[in-house]
Amino acid sequence: MDKIHSAIDMERQVLELGFLPFFRCGIPGFSIEERTAHEYWFSDEEEGPWEWKGPVIREGHCAYGKLFNKKAGYVSLEWLPHLMNYRRSCRYAKDEDTAALDDVVLQTIISEGSVTVKELRRLLGFVRGRGRRSVQEPVDRMGENGKVSLDPILTRLMMRMQVVIADFEYNTDRHGRPYGWGVARYTTPEVLYGRLEAGCSPEESFQKIVAHFHRLFPGVPDRKQLLLIG
Repeated sequence: MDKIHSAIDMERQVLELGFLPFFRCGIPGFSIEERTAHEYWFSDEEEGPWEWKGPVIREGHCAYGKLFNKKAGYVSLEWLPHLMNYRRSCRYAKDEDTAALDDVVLQTIISEGSVTVKELRRLLGFVRGRGRRSVQEPVDRMGENGKVSLDPILTRLMMRMQVVIADFEYNTDRHGRPYGWGVARYTTPEVLYGRLEAGCSPEESFQKIVAHFHRLFPGVPDRKQLLLIG
């Protein structure tokens, strides 16, 4: 296994495999965490995968988000249309109320083009205050004072391939150097990559992805592969 030493290495491995989770995922060696040279994982001296996420996204060849069993990872543009085609045919919301709330968040992201969580909270508060019945009812279910963790909502939208992460934004010190954890900016795949067509049914896309995973991991049980695909 070639080790990752740079953002270019990381992008190249995503493009070669088509799919690459960020963290260990139950399939040995199938993660950026395992493939990164030890000295670059949480290094105090060198930039590593955490800092390379944004640059790889901005290259425009890979989509990033919580795409694998609700955990972060990349998919190449070669496979993105098939993953979108299949996942958008699936249901991730547990009930109609949850689906309605997810749709409010999705429509807000679509109307803005891209948002951070902080911006999304402000926008949802503004929508709630307008008193439009069709929007207010699901937003009111957010809880006390209109507060709720947006993370599970955004995770469902990313798993359904309706939302991806467009970039990470950092605070800067007085010398203009970034510091701290990057803040994710969310958008839709269509905004970043245009309209993507798989050219087949969702079931056919699913079968293509399954066959690809079988080629990559012939000795791995199907249940472990399907956990990442589904």
